[in-house]
Amino acid sequence: MADSRNVTLDEVVLHFAELEDPRSTVNRQHPLVSVIVIAIMAVLAGAGGPTAIAKWAAIKEEFLLNTLDLPNGIPRKDVFRRVLMALRPDAFQACFVAWLTALRATAAEATGVDQPVLAVDGKTVRRSHDHKNGLGALHSVSVWASEFGLSLGQVACAEKSNEITAIPELLRLVDIKGAIITIDAMGTQKAIAAEIVEGGADYVLALKGNQETLHQAVIDHINEQLDGELANAREHVTTETGHGRDETRIYLQMPAPKSLAGFTLWKGLTTIGMVTSLCIRGGKESVEIRYYISSLAMDVERFARAVRGHWGIENTCHWVLDMTYREDESRIREQTLRKNFAWLNRFTLSLLKQHPAKSSLVMKRRSCGWSERFMLEVITGATI
Repeated sequence: MADSRNVTLDEVVLHFAELEDPRSTVNRQHPLVSVIVIAIMAVLAGAGGPTAIAKWAAIKEEFLLNTLDLPNGIPRKDVFRRVLMALRPDAFQACFVAWLTALRATAAEATGVDQPVLAVDGKTVRRSHDHKNGLGALHSVSVWASEFGLSLGQVACAEKSNEITAIPELLRLVDIKGAIITIDAMGTQKAIAAEIVEGGADYVLALKGNQETLHQAVIDHINEQLDGELANAREHVTTETGHGRDETRIYLQMPAPKSLAGFTLWKGLTTIGMVTSLCIRGGKESVEIRYYISSLAMDVERFARAVRGHWGIENTCHWVLDMTYREDESRIREQTLRKNFAWLNRFTLSLLKQHPAKSSLVMKRRSCGWSERFMLEVITGATI
């Protein structure tokens, strides 16, 4: 077991060594890298804005002076605010690529997952609007590796309807080769499907009214098969009990017929699927049916894993950001600052999920604030 006094932040600091400092050289007192690393640690410990970052840093002054290059002491809140407002979100995220690549490789080895599900979905920070100045709430689209507990990238867009243009940009930020990309119905677009296949990945795309003709064609074909012998179809059933409900999910997968309306327009289209969810809660039964197109070959358990993985972004990422990080309550309104802070939330969530402690994420964040040793374990991945 390593001694915490011998654990350094050198490797963490290196991830930001090439990041261009956007600040004026006049009166620049605090190294950019040190400011960023303090921000990451403070958010891990529960900070929700520049003021909280500065307060945490002041409390941890001795620790920070011993672990980071801070020739002029602890930065004030205006320094953190100016830096996070000045850094271009795309350049800021780019610095995390090597770090995320290492985390992803470690997670893949630990889980044994060789074809991860990368769920693409949007989230709105509801209270980040400023109607007086014509600023809408921040809406961003992110990639979540469900089985790894890693947020791999984020792109902000003006509103939910702009996800269609944000998704291709996001996919280009992330190494998708060998993965299964899952997207809800809004992202079910021919160009997006083609980009996924050309990037060396598979897709599972949900269908709804925005692809009305294809959606109805899939429904009709599956209904025809259900009336027959289902010779080429495969079925997988799961049951779950908890939180006051009993839920049964029936996954059905079959080859996509070449006669399907628009078949040739969807690059890589190989199979179609249906998921029927039967839920009993408080004695009341509800049924929900969803339909999908996919480039996956026939393997109904893999199809089921992809669908479940996509639902995981709501439960293990968005819900946590709202309940643990209180992101929905954030009143950060400056556009660049809120984008960079949203990324800090997602990245630190990823770090917390990699730590092997069995305690809740809430307790892990508290522990980062209480214990310098635990903080170093989370941010460096070392066992101290």
